[in-house]
Amino acid sequence: MTIDEHKPYLEAVEGAFGAEIGYATLVKIYGSDPEAEKRYSPAKCIGAEKSIIAGNPDPKHISTSYSERQNLTMRMSMRRFTRLTNAFSKKVENLAHAVSLHFMYYNFARIHQTLRVTPAMEAGIADHVWSLEEIAGLVE
Repeated sequence: MTIDEHKPYLEAVEGAFGAEIGYATLVKIYGSDPEAEKRYSPAKCIGAEKSIIAGNPDPKHISTSYSERQNLTMRMSMRRFTRLTNAFSKKVENLAHAVSLHFMYYNFARIHQTLRVTPAMEAGIADHVWSLEEIAGLVE
């Protein structure tokens, strides 16, 4: 992707985090592995290109690990995101509500093992573990 192709993403990142954000991309390059079984074998990652788009991000921290872990957590927590399931959302609004509820619970009500508190408490934006009743009370 060129810088012009990244412009909408850069505007969204700056809108969410401000202009002093470090923003980079990591593009993985896949190719076939001659040693792999030909049928049902995934492509092999043969390289990766890191590109700094804005700011001064630390090259050691340009990684897909955090987003891939978050995708896995979301997929395992919400059956709507697993393949071959009948728990899909027929309306996009219902999907948006399910995702919002997941992240509210994940960040405000679930104590994480490594933190020993919720992510919201660790970030200093909550002073207690939220109950499900408190979360439900946010609904208008």
